[in-house]
Amino acid sequence: MKKQEMERLLALVGRLTRGQRQELVDRLKAQSSAEVSIEVLESAGSQSRACPHCKSQRLVRNGMADGLQRYKCRACGKTFNALTSTPLARLRHKSKWLEQTRAMSDGLTVHRAAAFLGVAPSTAFRWRHRFLGVPRGVKPASLAGVAEMDETYFLESFKGRKVVGRAPRKRGGRAAKRGTSREQIPVLVARDRSGVTTDYVLTDTRKAAVMALLKPLLPADAVVCSDGAGSISQATKELGLEHHAILTSSGRHAVGAWHIQNVNAYHSRLKTWMRRFYGVATYYLENYLGWFRALDRMPSNPARPAQLLVLALGR
Repeated sequence: MKKQEMERLLALVGRLTRGQRQELVDRLKAQSSAEVSIEVLESAGSQSRACPHCKSQRLVRNGMADGLQRYKCRACGKTFNALTSTPLARLRHKSKWLEQTRAMSDGLTVHRAAAFLGVAPSTAFRWRHRFLGVPRGVKPASLAGVAEMDETYFLESFKGRKVVGRAPRKRGGRAAKRGTSREQIPVLVARDRSGVTTDYVLTDTRKAAVMALLKPLLPADAVVCSDGAGSISQATKELGLEHHAILTSSGRHAVGAWHIQNVNAYHSRLKTWMRRFYGVATYYLENYLGWFRALDRMPSNPARPAQLLVLALGR
């Protein structure tokens, strides 16, 4: 815009009504947010950009589309942009994506996120699980040193679905029986003393199934601390690992340097965070576990929204 045009525009601002000024501010904020979002999307993976179709790096720029740079592959002839073959491909309203990551960072429910973003609840729900597609699978390949392990339980939920022969529960509800039962879904959490954490929704709690999970996770020199009951202790014994049982039910929370306080503290933070959703559908439980893992390992700072957006891309 030329200088004279800018001066005329600024002169007209004083004639705007209060509502028109607010509309102008909202549009400027949306434009600024869109530019920042596109900058984050374009910069993610820019150092090693390759064709998502054939992996060739023989690329040329091929115009713009929806604010994103488009590329053409010299090897296969196909075009793509920074979102192609990512969980966020073909989603609209990129200007609101950083606000979406802020809603995720704050742990807003679907309806509160929809109100915050100014979108329909169905859109907020779709965005949530698209953004969680990558964090769900981001888990450490192995733990090191002392690994603490324990199970925590979540009430089985068919939230959002109709199940024939089963009365619906309201806002999470309670189990029909006290303690553990078939209504409770076990989640095994493993965390080493450096804070590296992983978790597994256990569809099979028998020793062989737990061994299959732990064998690639734990090196031969790992030391395992658990509550001493169930398949965890049996699996670690079968794998030949050093194991220390902490029988918390007897009132003892540590035996010398051996304890499971780190993993239990993680359980507490996870359960507290989960309560805000008034019950999580079991079908999506792994998505929420991945979401919390990402939040727990990322410091809360102004850069977190951009980090979450890059993580959602899988870069």
